[in-house]
Amino acid sequence: MKLIVSIVHRDDADQLLRALQREGYQSTKISTTGGFLRAGNSTILIGTEESLLEGALKTIRENCHVRTEYVNPLPPVMEPGELYIPRPVEVQVGGATVFVMDVDRWEKF
Repeated sequence: MKLIVSIVHRDDADQLLRALQREGYQSTKISTTGGFLRAGNSTILIGTEESLLEGALKTIRENCHVRTEYVNPLPPVMEPGELYIPRPVEVQVGGATVFVMDVDRWEKF
Protein backbone atom coordinates (compact mmCIF):
# COMPACT_ATOMS: atom_id res chain seq x y z
CA MET A 1 0.00 0.00 0.00
CA LYS A 2 1.22 3.51 -0.86
CA LEU A 3 0.18 6.96 0.31
CA ILE A 4 0.51 9.74 -2.26
CA VAL A 5 0.66 13.26 -0.84
CA SER A 6 0.23 15.69 -3.72
CA ILE A 7 0.39 19.47 -3.22
CA VAL A 8 -1.35 21.17 -6.14
CA HIS A 9 -2.42 24.68 -7.14
CA ARG A 10 -5.96 25.54 -6.05
CA ASP A 11 -7.02 26.00 -9.70
CA ASP A 12 -6.10 22.38 -10.49
CA ALA A 13 -7.48 20.69 -7.37
CA ASP A 14 -11.13 20.12 -8.33
CA GLN A 15 -10.26 18.93 -11.83
CA LEU A 16 -7.72 16.50 -10.35
CA LEU A 17 -10.23 15.17 -7.82
CA ARG A 18 -12.80 14.51 -10.56
CA ALA A 19 -10.19 12.73 -12.70
CA LEU A 20 -9.04 10.59 -9.77
CA GLN A 21 -12.65 9.65 -9.01
CA ARG A 22 -13.26 8.67 -12.66
CA GLU A 23 -10.18 6.44 -12.49
CA GLY A 24 -11.47 4.77 -9.31
CA TYR A 25 -9.07 6.33 -6.78
CA GLN A 26 -10.30 7.51 -3.41
CA SER A 27 -8.82 10.79 -2.25
CA THR A 28 -9.09 13.48 0.40
CA LYS A 29 -8.56 17.19 -0.22
CA ILE A 30 -7.08 19.47 2.45
CA SER A 31 -6.91 23.24 1.84
CA THR A 32 -3.38 24.52 2.49
CA THR A 33 -1.32 27.67 1.94
CA GLY A 34 2.04 27.84 0.22
CA GLY A 35 5.02 29.42 1.93
CA PHE A 36 6.64 31.55 -0.79
CA LEU A 37 3.68 33.36 -2.37
CA ARG A 38 1.19 32.59 0.40
CA ALA A 39 -1.00 31.26 -2.40
CA GLY A 40 -3.84 28.84 -1.90
CA ASN A 41 -2.97 25.22 -2.51
CA SER A 42 -4.68 21.92 -1.94
CA THR A 43 -3.04 18.86 -0.50
CA ILE A 44 -4.56 15.72 -1.99
CA LEU A 45 -4.10 12.44 -0.09
CA ILE A 46 -4.47 9.25 -2.11
CA GLY A 47 -4.13 5.74 -0.76
CA THR A 48 -3.51 3.09 -3.41
CA GLU A 49 -2.09 -0.34 -4.03
CA GLU A 50 1.46 -0.34 -5.34
CA SER A 51 0.31 -1.85 -8.66
CA LEU A 52 -1.93 1.21 -9.26
CA LEU A 53 0.66 3.82 -8.24
CA GLU A 54 1.86 4.73 -11.75
CA GLY A 55 -1.73 5.25 -12.94
CA ALA A 56 -2.40 7.69 -10.10
CA LEU A 57 0.81 9.58 -10.81
CA LYS A 58 -0.11 9.78 -14.51
CA THR A 59 -3.50 11.26 -13.60
CA ILE A 60 -1.80 13.88 -11.42
CA ARG A 61 0.64 14.78 -14.24
CA GLU A 62 -2.20 15.15 -16.75
CA ASN A 63 -4.30 17.42 -14.53
CA CYS A 64 -1.80 19.72 -12.78
CA HIS A 65 -0.21 22.34 -14.99
CA VAL A 66 2.51 24.94 -14.46
CA ARG A 67 1.45 28.47 -15.34
CA THR A 68 3.04 31.92 -15.23
CA GLU A 69 1.67 34.68 -12.99
CA TYR A 70 2.84 38.19 -12.24
CA VAL A 71 3.03 39.27 -8.61
CA ASN A 72 4.02 42.54 -6.98
CA PRO A 73 6.97 42.14 -4.63
CA LEU A 74 6.75 43.46 -1.09
CA PRO A 75 8.14 47.00 -0.87
CA PRO A 76 11.46 47.39 0.93
CA VAL A 77 11.67 49.24 4.23
CA MET A 78 12.09 52.87 3.26
CA GLU A 79 12.66 56.21 4.89
CA PRO A 80 9.75 58.66 5.00
CA GLY A 81 9.47 60.58 1.76
CA GLU A 82 11.15 57.95 -0.45
CA LEU A 83 9.20 56.70 -3.44
CA TYR A 84 9.06 53.04 -4.45
CA ILE A 85 7.18 51.85 -7.51
CA PRO A 86 6.99 48.06 -7.54
CA ARG A 87 7.34 46.22 -10.82
CA PRO A 88 5.48 42.94 -11.20
CA VAL A 89 7.71 39.88 -11.08
CA GLU A 90 7.05 36.85 -13.28
CA VAL A 91 6.84 33.58 -11.30
CA GLN A 92 5.92 30.02 -12.19
CA VAL A 93 3.05 28.54 -10.16
CA GLY A 94 1.05 25.37 -10.35
CA GLY A 95 2.09 21.89 -11.22
CA ALA A 96 2.30 19.38 -8.40
CA THR A 97 4.73 18.43 -5.70
CA VAL A 98 4.26 14.73 -4.98
CA PHE A 99 5.51 12.54 -2.14
CA VAL A 100 5.00 8.76 -2.21
CA MET A 101 5.27 6.89 1.08
CA ASP A 102 5.00 3.29 2.15
CA VAL A 103 2.06 2.49 4.41
CA ASP A 104 2.81 -0.09 7.10
CA ARG A 105 -0.79 -0.52 8.17
CA TRP A 106 -4.11 0.44 6.61
CA GLU A 107 -7.58 -0.04 8.02
CA LYS A 108 -10.98 1.18 6.92
CA PHE A 109 -13.90 1.14 9.36
